[in-house]
Amino acid sequence: MPLQNRVTPTGEIVAVGARGGFMGNRGILHDGHRQLGVSRWKHKAWIICRLSFRGRHRVLMTPGRYTELFFHDEAVAIAAGHRPCFECRRQDFYAWQAAWRDGNGVPDLPRAPDMDTQLHRERVEPYTRRQKVWQARLGDLPAGTFLSHAGQPCLWRDGQVLPWTHRGYGDAVPLASQETVTVLTPPLSVGALRGGYRPC
Repeated sequence: MPLQNRVTPTGEIVAVGARGGFMGNRGILHDGHRQLGVSRWKHKAWIICRLSFRGRHRVLMTPGRYTELFFHDEAVAIAAGHRPCFECRRQDFYAWQAAWRDGNGVPDLPRAPDMDTQLHRERVEPYTRRQKVWQARLGDLPAGTFLSHAGQPCLWRDGQVLPWTHRGYGDAVPLASQETVTVLTPPLSVGALRGGYRPC
């Protein structure tokens, strides 16, 4: 039976059998029976990690260790409010840091804790704890942004709106670039994409 450790572009953590292309974490979310409790994060440093790093091996959902979360690809992880890990993806972190600065018009390279704090304000509603969404003109969004169309998460890439599923992307759906859409990716993360960061 699949573990509840797959993250959707809306930030939900669900149980599906499909394999992920990236791993990440939000702290210890599971109990001794590898079941998630009520919490969906324990800290603000939501990161995106490589699946393998320096030969390390982990038993998924080991009691007392962080909950391994998985994403179809990096665009999904970014939409859910995560950012590249400094330890296992250092060059990607530096690229994200520079793109954040350039795309969000800040004067200096941001520190990881500052990005985490600012991102946390944009990714979840304080009372309902649901994902925050916002509105924008489709044609103004950079590639790699996730939006919601007809109730389904879709990736905006190469001028196309691609419906997302746990197993990949469907055929492009027609949507005019001047249309206003509901955006899932946090505004500051969209700024990083606009600043030149390209999801893997």
